[in-house]
Amino acid sequence: MNVYVKIFLTAFVCAIFMCVFLIPLLRRIKIGQSIRREGPKGHYAKAGTPTMGGAIIILSIVFAVLYLHFTGEPFDKNTLLLLFMPAILYGALGFLDDYLIVVKKNNEGLGKYFKLFIQIVWAGMYFYLFLDKGLTSTVNLFGREIDLKWFYGVLVLLLFVGFTNAVNFSDGLDGLAAGLLIIAFSATALIARFAGNTEVTLFALAVTGAVLAFFCYNFNPAKIFMGDVGSLALGATLVNLFILMKMEVLLLVVGLVFIIEGLSVLIQVIYFKATGGKRIFLMSPIHHHFELKGMNEWEVDVLFWLAGLGAALAAVALAHHFFL
Repeated sequence: MNVYVKIFLTAFVCAIFMCVFLIPLLRRIKIGQSIRREGPKGHYAKAGTPTMGGAIIILSIVFAVLYLHFTGEPFDKNTLLLLFMPAILYGALGFLDDYLIVVKKNNEGLGKYFKLFIQIVWAGMYFYLFLDKGLTSTVNLFGREIDLKWFYGVLVLLLFVGFTNAVNFSDGLDGLAAGLLIIAFSATALIARFAGNTEVTLFALAVTGAVLAFFCYNFNPAKIFMGDVGSLALGATLVNLFILMKMEVLLLVVGLVFIIEGLSVLIQVIYFKATGGKRIFLMSPIHHHFELKGMNEWEVDVLFWLAGLGAALAAVALAHHFFL
């Protein structure tokens, strides 16, 4: 079997297997989603739906990559460390936040400022390891190599903090974030394959397979939610793969919909505070704005997935023209 098909199917089957057995278990032990009271009223019925499903995705990726590694397709150990580090660190942060909210019934979880602080610390640890492994601080700006030197660390910080939170904001409708991530990681695998980066290609395919399997249970009406454990880990992983490919600029294209989601929250907060309570959007993140305008969840999902697909195709075209 082709190695690319093998890792994709391994991650997919592993995630399907865990979903089948773990969703009923999560229901029995009441690991269920709590719904924002200020959110759309149509979401209230989702309260109690099993969450923290991102752990299934992460475990499936780990199993698929390690299975491939120990059955004749070895990854470089240094690369394995860099590939897994963001997913494990940010996933652990999300898991702890989910645990406090869902199990301990602490509505604040870890607290937004503490979570932000830890995200910054994790980005700093990643950058230290990145430099320790001899990787460079240059960026490819559409064919032109620019050495950012120390500012590259700032870029890494902004990308990790920005995208992990943006993916987290996007995880507000059944299947929305999962669908966008499937598109984004498929494009990542294609770009990495064209660039001849086998390890990133394989890892991206493992992620795609695991998220696709999860999506089978997450589309509307969702039987399980991703939770912070999934959104933070996968947002960090997406950033990491483009850093390892030295195509950081293309991340801004592939992740365009995530960026729009994150900016909608930031703009709403700033405008609300500056105007003493006025709003630009009916609700942020912006997918809720479309809901309150009268679109149902499926319509919003499809609209955003099409936008994500357009951005992914643009990224592949730009990669082919400027980076490969």
